[in-house]
Amino acid sequence: MTGLLASICSVEEADIALHSYVDIIDCKDPTRGALGALDLDLIASIVDLVNGERPVSATIGDLPADPKRIRHAVRNTADCGVDYIKLGLFEETTAAPCIMAMKEECKHNQLIAVCFADLFDPMPLLPLLSTQGFHGVMIDTAEKKSGRLTDLWSLTHLARFIDQAQLLGLVCGLAGRLTLDAIPSLLPLQADYLGFRSALCVSDRTSQLDHRAVMRARNAMPFGFDVPTINTAFVAVH
Repeated sequence: MTGLLASICSVEEADIALHSYVDIIDCKDPTRGALGALDLDLIASIVDLVNGERPVSATIGDLPADPKRIRHAVRNTADCGVDYIKLGLFEETTAAPCIMAMKEECKHNQLIAVCFADLFDPMPLLPLLSTQGFHGVMIDTAEKKSGRLTDLWSLTHLARFIDQAQLLGLVCGLAGRLTLDAIPSLLPLQADYLGFRSALCVSDRTSQLDHRAVMRARNAMPFGFDVPTINTAFVAVH
């Protein structure tokens, strides 16, 4: 079953996501880049608010391929109590060494490698991610002006990526300016989760999360737990 991931950037937005029954609450600062990191104190506050009711993920920032710096960021983020830690692979030439340098961190944390459809095709990296102990992989877009993920990759290529990742034991997610209208065509691909930010906001990805938009996404996707379908016409905005 495909879960719903909502990227949030404040305690208030985390509360909206929590009460909109999203499956994964993802801590990310959209003003700081593709994988902009929130301040550690804020991540910890969000974890406290969620209080184990949903898994919480967090990004470590748009960091260069410096294993020492990445390991430091991973450990600091892990100390906040998140369930999943997302790190970006921004360069094809440095991706494999970076993955191999994280093997020890993978023993203690559930790491998600985030790759970018507008930078390079990460398909050849999937076996290495699996053998090094990564929990999962996500395909996203680095430059939001590059277009949507569904503009950059065909459904056939996305399906192949998901199938290969899952065969290797990796959790696989899709993101990258996905629209709510794309949900019906993406669900049959059976990714483990679909990630949204822009489509859930009042205007662009840096604006406030819109509770009604989150509920529209929620009602368009299967629930990961037993809650009733909610009529978005009667949902009060937080």
